[in-house]
Order: sequence, then structure tokens, then C-alpha cells
Amino acid sequence: MTIPDALVCFAHGKESGPWGTKITHLAQTARNRGYEVMSPDYSHTHDMRARVAQLLELAPQAGRTLVLVGSSMGGYVSAMACAALQPQALFLIAPALYFPGFDEEPRGIPPLTAVVHGWHDDIVPVERAIRFARTHAAALHVLDSGHTLNDQLPALALLFDDLLVRAG
Repeated sequence: MTIPDALVCFAHGKESGPWGTKITHLAQTARNRGYEVMSPDYSHTHDMRARVAQLLELAPQAGRTLVLVGSSMGGYVSAMACAALQPQALFLIAPALYFPGFDEEPRGIPPLTAVVHGWHDDIVPVERAIRFARTHAAALHVLDSGHTLNDQLPALALLFDDLLVRAG
């Protein structure tokens, strides 16, 4: 298998799939910047640790730049995989962090990390994104939106594109 120079690896949320609205939109942003993209299917399990194990088993690699992207439960998966995969950048969308039983602090978070969350998220409280961003000195963008942020695709693409430019 050839290792790409630059790779974005997406992790979808609990109820979505590997090529949902946000991932499809952001994958095009990544391709426009010369990144290859992958989006594993985690829909066979709702167990967050099993999803992390699946990502670690896939062991995505890039010659120059690996970027992990996670939405909701996928945010937990991507953040928890950082210590092992050592990405150059991390982009989290409404990350499902700090839930009881899954409240361990992610390790190995890269300096280039951005978090996007909705003020009106009724699934993952915005305070969890604020806690993560404060703990890891990550860029934090809180938008007038709910959990999916699907009504904010242009803003998400701009923020993601900025991260990709800085990562590359």
C-alpha cells in the first residue's frame, strides 16, 4: 500500500455514516488542498472504545501530514487516537468528550487543533468543547447552531481549510 503524502481521516458520529453531509463537504475541501481522504465506517458499533480500536487498527499514515477529523462520537474517537497516531492536526466538530464512563482526557493532542461547536447543541453541551479547548490550548469556534452544524457548512469548510493550509 502506498502511503499518501497528505491524508485526512474522518470519524463520523453515532447516528451518521462515513459519507454524511459534513464529511462529504469537508472531504472536497481536503481534496482541493491536495489531501487524500478516508472515512472508515463505524456504524456497526456504538461503543466508542471499539471505534477507537478500529481506527488504531487501520493505522492511517501520511508521509508528511496526517489530519484527524471527528464529528460528535467521532470527535471522541479522533481525539483518543492522537497519542498513538500522532497527527499533525486535529479538527473536532461537536466532540462527544467527557461523558460519564468516557471522561478520560485525550493525550497527544497536536498543537494545531481546532474545535467547532454549536451554542444550541442539545446532545453535547458546549461547555465540554470549551473545557477541551482550554485544556489543550486549541482554537475554539462556537457558532449559532445545534449539534449537527449542518446549517453551517460554509463556515465549517472555511475553518477546516484554514487548518489544512496551516498543517500543510
